[in-house]
Amino acid sequence: MPDTILLIAQLAVGRVEDMASESARAVGIDIGGTGIKGGIVDLDKGELISDRIKVSTPQGAEPDDVLTAVREVLDTLKVAESDYPLGVAFPAIVKNGRTLSAANVSHKWIDFPAEEFFEDGLGRDIHFANDADVAGVAEMRFGAAKDAAGLTILTTLGTGIGSALLYDGQLIPNSELGHLQRAKHGKDAEAYAAYSAMERDELTWEAWAERLQWYYSHVEFLFSPDLFIVGGGVTCGGQATTPIVAAVHRNNAGIIGAAALSLGAAPQRLSAVTTKD
Repeated sequence: MPDTILLIAQLAVGRVEDMASESARAVGIDIGGTGIKGGIVDLDKGELISDRIKVSTPQGAEPDDVLTAVREVLDTLKVAESDYPLGVAFPAIVKNGRTLSAANVSHKWIDFPAEEFFEDGLGRDIHFANDADVAGVAEMRFGAAKDAAGLTILTTLGTGIGSALLYDGQLIPNSELGHLQRAKHGKDAEAYAAYSAMERDELTWEAWAERLQWYYSHVEFLFSPDLFIVGGGVTCGGQATTPIVAAVHRNNAGIIGAAALSLGAAPQRLSAVTTKD
């Protein structure tokens, strides 16, 4: 994850909670392949305390155009000049503030200094991470993964399939399980089973459910998780040995998770499992 959102290794979970109490409000921006969403978040409760503002992701999703859309969201929220901490979630592999992939945005984002770009363009510090990872943080701190032990896999179903791996309250970042390959069809998983695939191929809900069944069965075979959480714009059920539940925060998870990270806490330090001294 970006160096700018890393806490020192000795930072205790209790200290993260203290930080949330000291600065109980933050702004989260969730950049997606079709929409850019934002809101003001109460970090003690993990809830939006503003309207959820959404604008369309610009055609082609090139950096300058996305920055303009983010500014529009902040202006609409009336927080462009505020002192609220700001977290930004983005649909790409993110390491050291750079975006290393571009599945549903312009290829100009590949190996792009995105965190620095947004900080310069917005004139403020931000905290920047992968969109599915921050959704995982939201569910781990405030939702369906809270207090969950073992391996939890969260997936978000939308333009693509995002994923977050959570193990005993720790995030393993940049898992990208939406790009597992399906050799039979020559497509990766999200091209075959994302919500956008249902719309593109004009599938019935039953036909789409069959594709999702393949996907979750395949992930279950590879990872043997203890819990699946399904979020994003839609949720699903399925036949799997692993329990599968709907995300609590659904389409707001990226906003809430990005806001939670804005305090400077690395995702893998935001433990949701109660620990003993």
